Amino acid sequence: MKNMKKAILLMMITTGQLIFAQSISQILKNEGAFRKDTVLSVKSDSKETHLPVIIMKGKIKDPVFTIVAGIHGYEYPPIIAVQEVIKEIDPQKLKGTLIIVPIANVEGFQKRTPFINPLDNKNLNNAFPGSEAGTPTDQIAHLIAREIISNSTVFLDIHGGDANEDLLPFICYYNRKDTPENTKKAYDLSLRSQIRHIVSYPYNLSPSDPAKYAFKQATQQGITALSIEAGKLGTVQRENVEIIKRAVYNMLEYTGNYKEKKIKIQKRKNTIILDQQDYIKVPESGIFYSHLKSGDRVRKKQLLGYITDEFGNKKQNIFSDSEGTILYKVGTPPVNKGETLFCIGYSEKK
Repeated sequence: MKNMKKAILLMMITTGQLIFAQSISQILKNEGAFRKDTVLSVKSDSKETHLPVIIMKGKIKDPVFTIVAGIHGYEYPPIIAVQEVIKEIDPQKLKGTLIIVPIANVEGFQKRTPFINPLDNKNLNNAFPGSEAGTPTDQIAHLIAREIISNSTVFLDIHGGDANEDLLPFICYYNRKDTPENTKKAYDLSLRSQIRHIVSYPYNLSPSDPAKYAFKQATQQGITALSIEAGKLGTVQRENVEIIKRAVYNMLEYTGNYKEKKIKIQKRKNTIILDQQDYIKVPESGIFYSHLKSGDRVRKKQLLGYITDEFGNKKQNIFSDSEGTILYKVGTPPVNKGETLFCIGYSEKK
């Protein structure tokens, strides 16, 4: 028994308060095709959580395609889509490796908490690059940056509309001009996904700037990175689960990692590329009214809705500053000052 305990201790790698039996890099060195489910444990004071990771490797290691879901635990279509994908993929048919984080914010998922991790009330998608000596959310971000992103060839972060968000399905990437090969590959993968709306975000980080967002962190680390947004209002819609799965399989086929015959290539609608975004913030807290929904086209200076107080008195009208498509909006009545009320995507290209 003593020898067994000693062996277990020798196997454990401890960095700060992050504890795991094998690093992802060590697991990737194993020979042959396999699937390994592992847990990266996180401890901060009396608070404990974990990061579940699935590694599916074919006969060779590269390329490494990473999929992360559940950075926001209340965004269910991405989580359900990934649960189905991990059941369907056969590691024996893989070329290269899949690293899959099926639920990055386990506590938020289990406690049904929108946006934040209830252990520390922090938003994981605002915490990158994280810290190995910080709170649980900081440590999870650090783990993803160090163990997951650094071992990836392609990094795909999948999101959806949280509890209050009405969202149009889209795929997005950062237009990092000093890494044109990665940007071009992200664009090509976006096209291959068959998601109609493609959003290109500007990238202006210096190497020392905090990235905050997971796939922006991957972009900063020089990895080809994308994000899918599909799902809305904290519920599971089958059509959005299928959009995500089809996009994942299409991209895996494009990278040469995996080909799934069951997923049919659908006739493509005209792709819409949106390289500019207008964020309309909530000017003051209250009750929000709007007949508009995600995907609607809006005109410049169009009335988008209005905010009242608890007595029904109108406090403020909301107008659009641009002409474009509503990518997402608050889809529930309560609004709080400073929140994003609308994100309108458009293109300057004529």
